[in-house]
Amino acid sequence: MTEDPFVPSQNQNLPVQPSSQHCSSENNISAVQPPMKRILDCITEPSQLSCLTNDELNILAHELREEIISVTAKTGGHVASSLGAIEIIVAVHSLINSPTDKFVFDVGHQAYAHKLLTGRLKNFPTLRSFGGISGFTNPAESKHDVHAAGHASDSLSIALGLAKARAIRGSNEKIVALIGDAGISGGMAFEALNIIGQMQLPLVIILNDNEMSISKNVGALMKHLGALRSSDTYRNTRDATQRRLEAQGKLGSAAVNVGRSMKDSVKQLFLPQSSMIYEQLGIVCTPPLNGHNIEQLRDFLRMALATNGPVLMHVVTHKGEGFAPAIQNPVQFHGVGAYNPQTGEVLPKPAQAPSYTSVFSDALVNEGRSDNTIVAITAAMRGGTGTEAFFNAFPDRSIDVGIAEENAVGMAAGLAIAGMKPVVAIYSTFLQRAFDQIIIDNALINTNVVFAIDRAGLVGADGATHHGVFDIAYLRMIPQLKILAPSNEAELVCALHTALATPGVIALRYPRGNGWGVEIPSDPYTFEVGKSHTVRDGSQIAVLAFGEMVKVALDAAEMLEHHNMSVRVVDMRWVKPLDEQAIIQAAQTQLVVSIEDGVIAGGVGEEVQHVLASHAVHTPSLVLGIEDEFVPHGSPVDLMKSVGLDASAVAQRILQAYQVTHAATSTLPHTKNQ
Repeated sequence: MTEDPFVPSQNQNLPVQPSSQHCSSENNISAVQPPMKRILDCITEPSQLSCLTNDELNILAHELREEIISVTAKTGGHVASSLGAIEIIVAVHSLINSPTDKFVFDVGHQAYAHKLLTGRLKNFPTLRSFGGISGFTNPAESKHDVHAAGHASDSLSIALGLAKARAIRGSNEKIVALIGDAGISGGMAFEALNIIGQMQLPLVIILNDNEMSISKNVGALMKHLGALRSSDTYRNTRDATQRRLEAQGKLGSAAVNVGRSMKDSVKQLFLPQSSMIYEQLGIVCTPPLNGHNIEQLRDFLRMALATNGPVLMHVVTHKGEGFAPAIQNPVQFHGVGAYNPQTGEVLPKPAQAPSYTSVFSDALVNEGRSDNTIVAITAAMRGGTGTEAFFNAFPDRSIDVGIAEENAVGMAAGLAIAGMKPVVAIYSTFLQRAFDQIIIDNALINTNVVFAIDRAGLVGADGATHHGVFDIAYLRMIPQLKILAPSNEAELVCALHTALATPGVIALRYPRGNGWGVEIPSDPYTFEVGKSHTVRDGSQIAVLAFGEMVKVALDAAEMLEHHNMSVRVVDMRWVKPLDEQAIIQAAQTQLVVSIEDGVIAGGVGEEVQHVLASHAVHTPSLVLGIEDEFVPHGSPVDLMKSVGLDASAVAQRILQAYQVTHAATSTLPHTKNQ
């Protein structure tokens, strides 16, 4: 670890009093700034950046970097990504007029500097906290946020839609899309690039090439970009050409006359032997640019914005730029909790049970040792999904497809057809991107594929774009597909064992965070398909709980016991097929309650209601889950309270339902979530 973790870029200077000379006094930040005040403190609108010189913009980038490190050291967040994109964001906002001009972010996890430059400096300490500002772009939060980002590879489609609308209206706003090298390898981005090249509408794509998504990038496109970065022929040609252009006084004297064909493009000026895929699609492509050199970025961006057609700026950055710990460990600092801003050391948390992800990781490796047909597949999330250990142990049976969930699920079908047992480990919110492949390529022919669905339920600070609350609904309707919802870490180990031993397509969903601290079986057993497990007996009320909600149900039952209520809790284990016998037995009580950490609309609670109705059972019932709304960001504890699924709220809601249907008189203490 270096003694001073804050390492400014070579082109950055220490903060000094700015001295703009080209703006009116009304917009000139320098004119209103008292001595030694940060430039950042004077920015209320991004258009003010146009009044700053390159030197002042470098100072501003330095201040943004310090602010991001200072705040995220307390809040956590997407540190490395945001630090790496600072100069790009500063350069773009200095040359466009947002929100009239549109700045579209892919994923949005690199947009912290954008937030700070668009009036959110004061609220930045609330980053990712309940009721605070989002960790991604969000139009409900700012007029400068074009769309609700959160998933990769969609920015080019959004930007192209904006460009087409501009053409229809006959307006002239500028449109810039910022996409990472991993994001541009996604299928949706390729689909957009194809049409962008065909339509030839003015549009600037900034490819942020940092060789990273979350885990190390994979794929032929990444290797091609790497070859361009490291080519001595390219570097020598580029440097000589750039010196010649600079000597003429205009960087763009040769490059601005870009044509729509490959032979006239900027790339052909610098790399006549290259065969860049973007050029073949009809998109002008620049040579790799220094993503931390604001002057160079602005020079090329001016040319790109003035071009009557699509231009791709290939910008090379360092993930974590300016903060040594993030540079040294970009995977950890992609999404990190609170840390020491001086050393980068992540602050320790109280001793807890192992996380579900780590338990799954160990269990998958153990299964892989005894069955050489098991193949692990993930989509750029080896660390996040816990498959890294399997990749290390069995590299020949491990596949990272990059940010391409559809390809992952389709490939799994091919592997299964050939006799393998693929385990596709993907976050709940990302698996929904492969909905068609789950149905057509797998469920239709009932392949032996296991979907390990991490981050099921409410995930916390990443918010609405990342909550795994839809998987029960979008999987439950698919014929032949079975769904397991283990309630704790021991159940997860047995659930994986069961899924691998059971023919057909099986999904197992488990939450983010830590388990219960129960003993993990060294010799996992196989669950009987469609059979539940009663974990607490009771005669008045029966709670049918799924997955993580078993613990909530048990805690709520304890609270109700203090009010002389006898509550049975059933760990349903299987979302599909349901244990209908357990549901009918539950109807012998005075109230049947189902509880899930997914949306009620289309959720498993609706199926419980259907089972009761189909058996002509008239026992009163209550369905608990996520209402018909998107859940914001915040800590899991705050979010569970906000949606009425913490133990206290669940107990209150059960008692209220019991009182309504049975005229009971006992009450619980008042809670905010009644």
